[in-house]
Amino acid sequence: LDDAIRATEEVHASASKQANRDAASEASHYTSPAALDFGTQQRVSFSALQMAGMRVDAELSVRTPNVRGSEEKLLGEVHGLCQQNFSVAFAVPRPQAREEYALSFSDHHVPFKDASRLKEAERALGIQHTVQTFEAAHELSRGYVTFFDAALPIGTIFPEAHLAIFSQEDVVSVAQKRATQEQIDVTQITFPFKPGDYVVHAVHGVAKFAGITRQGRPGEEQDYFQLDYAEGDKLFVPLSQLVRITRYVGISDAPPKLTRLKSGEWSRTIDRARKNAKKLAFDLVDLYARRVSAEGIAFEPDTPEQREMEMAFPYELTSDQARAIEEVKADMEDLRPMDRLLSGDVGFGKTEVALRAAFKAVQAGRQVLVLCPTTILAQQHFETFLERFAPFGVSVDVLSRFRTTAQQKQALKKLADGTLDVLVGTHRLLSPDVAPKNLGLVIVDEEQRFGVSAKEQLKNLRTQIDVLTLSATPIPRTLQMSLSGVRDMSLIMTPPKGRLPVKVQVEEYNLDTVGGAIRNELSRGGQVYYVSNRVASIDDAVARVKEAAPEARIGVAHGQMTPAQVERVMYDFAAQKTDVLVATTIIESGLDNPHTNTLIIEDSEKLGLAQLYQLKGRVGRGHMQAYAYFMFSPHKALTKEAAERLVAIDEYQELGSGIRIAMRDLEIRGAGSIIGAEQHGNVSKIGFDLFMELLSRAVDEAKGELPEETSEAEPIVDLPGQYFLSNDYIEAIDERVLSYRRIAHAKTHEALLRVEQDLQEHYGELDEPSQNLLVRQAVLLYAKKLGITHMSVQANRLVLEGIKLSKKQTIKLEARGARIFVMSRKMTYPLSAANKPAHEALALLKELDASS
Repeated sequence: LDDAIRATEEVHASASKQANRDAASEASHYTSPAALDFGTQQRVSFSALQMAGMRVDAELSVRTPNVRGSEEKLLGEVHGLCQQNFSVAFAVPRPQAREEYALSFSDHHVPFKDASRLKEAERALGIQHTVQTFEAAHELSRGYVTFFDAALPIGTIFPEAHLAIFSQEDVVSVAQKRATQEQIDVTQITFPFKPGDYVVHAVHGVAKFAGITRQGRPGEEQDYFQLDYAEGDKLFVPLSQLVRITRYVGISDAPPKLTRLKSGEWSRTIDRARKNAKKLAFDLVDLYARRVSAEGIAFEPDTPEQREMEMAFPYELTSDQARAIEEVKADMEDLRPMDRLLSGDVGFGKTEVALRAAFKAVQAGRQVLVLCPTTILAQQHFETFLERFAPFGVSVDVLSRFRTTAQQKQALKKLADGTLDVLVGTHRLLSPDVAPKNLGLVIVDEEQRFGVSAKEQLKNLRTQIDVLTLSATPIPRTLQMSLSGVRDMSLIMTPPKGRLPVKVQVEEYNLDTVGGAIRNELSRGGQVYYVSNRVASIDDAVARVKEAAPEARIGVAHGQMTPAQVERVMYDFAAQKTDVLVATTIIESGLDNPHTNTLIIEDSEKLGLAQLYQLKGRVGRGHMQAYAYFMFSPHKALTKEAAERLVAIDEYQELGSGIRIAMRDLEIRGAGSIIGAEQHGNVSKIGFDLFMELLSRAVDEAKGELPEETSEAEPIVDLPGQYFLSNDYIEAIDERVLSYRRIAHAKTHEALLRVEQDLQEHYGELDEPSQNLLVRQAVLLYAKKLGITHMSVQANRLVLEGIKLSKKQTIKLEARGARIFVMSRKMTYPLSAANKPAHEALALLKELDASS
């Protein structure tokens, strides 16, 4: 805007000097600065003066409050600052929390005032703000702590300015953060099911899912899941109990034996499986116990430099990315060595999470190793880390076959003497001569691509230092460790804005299809990956491409070429000097070219499912529609497993399907491969999902933690009304099943809100029965939080059992016609004539929760 004003002034000045021209006429050719539209995508970037090459006139030193995990530390810190005549601002967004801090500050003689109080009082009295009252309410006072109604992620102290800003987040301990972290949506990492599939009910056993049936009097219909058991028995499961049903996945293709209801057979089966799960849990927990007992590195909270580096990220973080970053940072600030799996599709932002973790480690004076499965991926990570870290004086190097022997020796020498901060490389990093002086973090990209010996070395590392593992399609063993609670897990399921799903086509190899796909991509200025995974016959593949599209310029890359040859081919392809890159699966990891939006794989039936999915992730990295052709030989019959893999890659086309692909891969191969022969009988009888649930509880017990299920029973919410997702709203029954499961598994109001938003985005505005369903789930969440055991409606009154009320709440509710029975912890509350009991119940429980 300043430049525009200056340019306009220059035009006016120039025009006024020309006597034969009218200045106003000249100026009319230009838009006035005030009328300029800079759009909605404006960004402002800040950088240190030193990095801009400018001289610093004065430097303002800052520090982060050191009060993590202790209110006593907070009281001591603010008391000392007030005595030093500091102005202290304390951002506390919740009124209840401000009241609690006010009492605590009073008890410890810390002077304070609440800037939000005057504002609240004026709002209640209807008084308009004047300039004077606003200033009085918001002015900081020397020697005082001033509470503000605001949410800040972190506080800062400016010693020279005698100013301190605290955030409530500064006080929250790592343990508290870990405890409040939202649980992963299990419907994203467990097997979906549809009518005809075998399922397992945790209480009643193995059945066949027959479908969804609607029952109830007119105006009070509800949906039930019908399960068919042995000997013609049927069970109708209400939606509130869907968390007890999982898909049956065994160790072979053989169908399971259906359970007989009311026979005692299932309880005996579960008891045996539970005992065996406990035995396995002790073995799994051995590694966990070594990690917990080991004293790792407790990294300091984020520094100003950390925030500056993060601000340089040119894109907006997705909600999943932001949550994963918080979880990783919380792990790093804990004394326990971190062992976290970060799962997310190719291009969903796992690298950004790793970058921030690495920078945090370097800020604490520690070194970082970044372990990659391929040379190409190592080179790409090296360039990414170097670009982001160089402005902050962080040294980065790479160890790969692209580097000369002399360069590798120099990098290892710097790593050993502590002058190298980050070293990226392949499995070469696990060699004995790689000896960091002060290692703090190891980042492993696509661990499943490493060999057995490399994984064993990584296993030993986990007991000593922080390890962050990145994967788009984690191997079943890794999933088992994460699902059972031995390893921590973060999921990135949200795609970046503007990303389009890759359109998949699975068919027999056809030269006309190949030619059409290549010419279509070239016509829009793009490039093509053509994968042929046999080095011996790659020249034949080149000949087929030439025959299909003679006009295309072709490059070739495979693992038997020299590093210099591969580098030259990749450089030419990145520079768009070639149109089609014929390559082996060497491109599977790391090659990131936004111009390449068509992938063709021949003999795709010979590749694994995770490998196919990774290759698909090489295209569609920008905002242009991408295409992937998975072609199989017309001359050989597909094996059953190969056919299932191709069906899966065709079925899971939506963005964020990596974790489901991993689970589908497990289903195709059978769960027996990861749990050991001694557990085959248990898994074949109760299914993989339920066995993993038992194992997870056994792991909790072995770690000395009480499983959640034993703490309190699920509330019973029996409120009249229509509760279902109608066939008109969600037509496909498998999608309805998934939506029902997501609602039932939503354990927080935030998770439930996300389900509601997703439903509206995919299927439109909610109809009344669908709204009721979500409202009832919200009622159940509040009831559980408040200790209510049963809710029902009798004679137009809401009946709440197990409720405990304060004296203030009792007086308020009785004034509104409630009857409260203190001894039996029961209350009846009058309903209005609106006849929406679930909505009224939700409003009442919200009020009770806010005042509790």
